[in-house]
Amino acid sequence: MRSLLLLGKMMAEGADEAQILLLASGAAPSVARCGYARVVLAGDTEPRELAAAVAGLGPSEGEVAVAGLRHAWAWPLRRTDDHLGHLVVAGPTEFSGEETFLLRALAQQTGDALANRRLHDQEQATAATLVAVNDRLRGTVEALRRSMDIHSRLTAVAVSGEGRDGIARAVHELTGLDVAIEDRHGNLQAWAGSERPTPYPKESPACRERLLARAAREARPLRHGAQVLALAHPQGDTLGAIVLRDPEHRAGEAELMALEHSATILAMELARVRSLAESELRLRRDVVDELLGGTDEESSLARAMALGYDLQRPHRVVVVEGRAGHGRAHDDDVLFQAVRRAARDEPAGSLVVARRDEVVLLADSEPDWEHLRRAVLREMGGGRARMGVGQRCDQVGDFPRSYRQARLALRLPAQAEQDDRAVRFDDLGVYQLLVGVEDLGEVERFVQRWLGKLLEYDACRSSELVRTLAHHLERGGNYELTAKSLIVHRNTLKYRLQRIRQIAEVDLNDPDVWFNLHLATRAWRTLDVLRTSR
Repeated sequence: MRSLLLLGKMMAEGADEAQILLLASGAAPSVARCGYARVVLAGDTEPRELAAAVAGLGPSEGEVAVAGLRHAWAWPLRRTDDHLGHLVVAGPTEFSGEETFLLRALAQQTGDALANRRLHDQEQATAATLVAVNDRLRGTVEALRRSMDIHSRLTAVAVSGEGRDGIARAVHELTGLDVAIEDRHGNLQAWAGSERPTPYPKESPACRERLLARAAREARPLRHGAQVLALAHPQGDTLGAIVLRDPEHRAGEAELMALEHSATILAMELARVRSLAESELRLRRDVVDELLGGTDEESSLARAMALGYDLQRPHRVVVVEGRAGHGRAHDDDVLFQAVRRAARDEPAGSLVVARRDEVVLLADSEPDWEHLRRAVLREMGGGRARMGVGQRCDQVGDFPRSYRQARLALRLPAQAEQDDRAVRFDDLGVYQLLVGVEDLGEVERFVQRWLGKLLEYDACRSSELVRTLAHHLERGGNYELTAKSLIVHRNTLKYRLQRIRQIAEVDLNDPDVWFNLHLATRAWRTLDVLRTSR
């Protein structure tokens, strides 16, 4: 009996289920004469026949069969209402009363130990589950706190109006990584972190578009080499990107969360900036249209003042026409941006709008106009640019006149069709006088007197005798320069001049004839420009 008490203590002190079963089967021979002892747990299927036999007993004890042994008995392992299995012991003879008592006590002790062990294991499993749940809960709470911190920091940036620089600084503070904000084309707009790279690395346009397409498909931060990128694309229109520089791949969930939140704030900021720019551009265009059209001077002044422009200072209207270099798309926008930047750097004024095929600048200073034209050309990256400058506007009502003069200055000089240059209306000489003639009928009659026959001939034959004569007179009768400007052979030019002498019945060597023909060709050009500019 003492040995059973010691055995119970051993079973209770840290033995696992397998050890309890081993102790029970090992203790049976010490309390009874037996040749077989085994614990068959409820639900066991092996050994098959014995497992089936004890299963048939349920929670009761009873006789079973064990091969090779005469007597076998199964005692239930129970604790209160729990049936855990049976202790099966077999021997050559029936067990004595004392042996039966001890074996039954061993079974009871084994059942208690198994029940205690299972309860202990269950409690440990429950405790482990609680620890895991608590860990997950702590992680969730930490992630929520982190998300709230990120949201709070970035919302503060958005509300304070710190713009792209503020967003970049906030993300750098939240992640500890270098942060870049790029426009759609990969140009750097803001930087926060270590020393800003110079020059800033930029991919080719084709590679950039492929990267943006990939990022749009992912719809979440995208790792691209040593950087992680998130798009700012309100309503599906990509306006820019925010980039984490992460060559060591340190960015985890918290950093990606900050990047994703910041992309949303950046999208709102870029959409706001674009909306403001579009509104200001529209308002500027409306103001300039009113000024150049001469409608409602008081309203124009008020709207210009609201935009920060002082129209009560002297101005000149400047008209620029141009074409970007080979291979440049969107010429209108390229020209507009080139004029805007050149006028800002000169400085020549900031009220710039695009109108049809031209760009109009209301200049509030007197720069070197040819220098300004060349600056526009540089900003376009080559191509062509012509500039016409109207007379000074001392009051708002002068703007329509100055605009008309600037457009005439572009077209009136005989060299205008070939030369790219800046022309002031004040420098037009005789053209200025011709434009100022109130009775254009007199001018037309003068043109007909000297060029009528040539104009009629050109109209009937689709020839260019009047144009040829104008070029020849403008170049002082120099054959080589005239042929070059007309892009014709020298012999062709001589033939045309001979026909001009014959048809118009004029002597080009006569100074008076030369003067009148020169004046007539300029008057003809003036009338043509005035007709087309109405």
